[in-house]
Amino acid sequence: MQRPKIKRRERDTILQALRAGVVPKLGLQHIQVGRAREIGELIKDIDRVGEGGSTIRFVIGEYGSGKTFFLNLVRLVALEKGMVVMSSDLAPDRRLHATGGQARSLFSEFTRNTSTRTKPDGGALSNVVERFVTQAIREAEEQDKEPDDVIRTKLAHLEELTGGYEFATVIGRYWQGHEHGDETLKSNVLRWLRAEFATRTDARAALKVRTIIDDASVYDHLKLLSAFVREAGYKGLLVILDEMVNLYKLANSQARNANYEQVLRILNDVLQGSAAHFGILMGGTPEFLMDTRRGLYSYEALQSRLAENPFVRDGLIDLSGPVIRLSNLTPEDLFVLLTNVRRVFQGGGSEPLPDEALQAFMLHCSDRIGDAYFRTPRNTITAFVNLLAVIEQNPGIGWRDLVGTVEIVEDRGEDMGDVAEDAGAVAGSFTRPENDDDDLADFRL
Repeated sequence: MQRPKIKRRERDTILQALRAGVVPKLGLQHIQVGRAREIGELIKDIDRVGEGGSTIRFVIGEYGSGKTFFLNLVRLVALEKGMVVMSSDLAPDRRLHATGGQARSLFSEFTRNTSTRTKPDGGALSNVVERFVTQAIREAEEQDKEPDDVIRTKLAHLEELTGGYEFATVIGRYWQGHEHGDETLKSNVLRWLRAEFATRTDARAALKVRTIIDDASVYDHLKLLSAFVREAGYKGLLVILDEMVNLYKLANSQARNANYEQVLRILNDVLQGSAAHFGILMGGTPEFLMDTRRGLYSYEALQSRLAENPFVRDGLIDLSGPVIRLSNLTPEDLFVLLTNVRRVFQGGGSEPLPDEALQAFMLHCSDRIGDAYFRTPRNTITAFVNLLAVIEQNPGIGWRDLVGTVEIVEDRGEDMGDVAEDAGAVAGSFTRPENDDDDLADFRL
């Protein structure tokens, strides 16, 4: 069976990303290997959200093991199934709970990275609002009603949710701007939805509402958006949070516990069925989950809810719980992965590299860093792409001349220490915590 031809844009994006050690935004299907059962379980979750349910998953894996790649793949599946996807990495200035604007900053990042199937690269929030208003106008024409009445009816159930009355009022303001050609009013609505109003005074002057999206109301407004996107014709809302290890690295235990309490609130809400058409994925390392001093397990209520099924032993698995542990790639998986990368590279017209060369390259990596070359293969893949690039641009050089000279080191991650909490400041100082070898690298295969 002949594989579909790789588009030049996808090829260039994949190779540039792999050489830089980050996850490509396009063409993931060309290089994905393994983890079919985990992906299948997440697809079931997406379908459940589309049917009115909710889901929460903690995607746990070692640094370099494939969390970001896995989350991006699930993101693409959700977009294809008609979901709205919001994504962000946690960072010193972006957290789930804060008092100095960091949670509001996280919400703003979510809205900037809002994607739909027709706009997969982000910035789709305005499209969602415009689609809602357009559909309301169409329904008003069909029912011989005023669009304003239809909009009020469609948004009436939002008023039962926390912050729902103001949210519905703001969306109504967008219709007014649309009706009267007031681009400033429409822009102010989008600013409010992106949490860009810092004070209630500014919001009242611009939109005649008395509230804003602040640190304390981030999760409430995510639930409002999940209900709103349904009214706009989408299947639901999927929120993806990566680099949760940033919470683990908070030096201030009070700030860390406050964030874990917010995680507990979301977990309880979803598991109890209080959220609808809403899903959230959180990616982190085993230390972030299981460290009883600083991780999620340090919060007793979370430990009891996220504890591993005691019957999972001797090779047995259970993917139905909230925690999904990404299994390591096998050497066979890595061989297939290298084959896929080679195929992507050959899409540019270069001569194929024989399987013998791939086997020799894997043997060299194994001699240098042991089995880490396939368990956390980011550096392995980067070195392989560099090898292909040199062979392509130097026709007189054979792969046997280069394989033994490839420099590769075990991927220990990037060093980032504690994030100091300084009276609600946005950014903190950094020191290395004891026994900490987590990374913040983006690329994981």
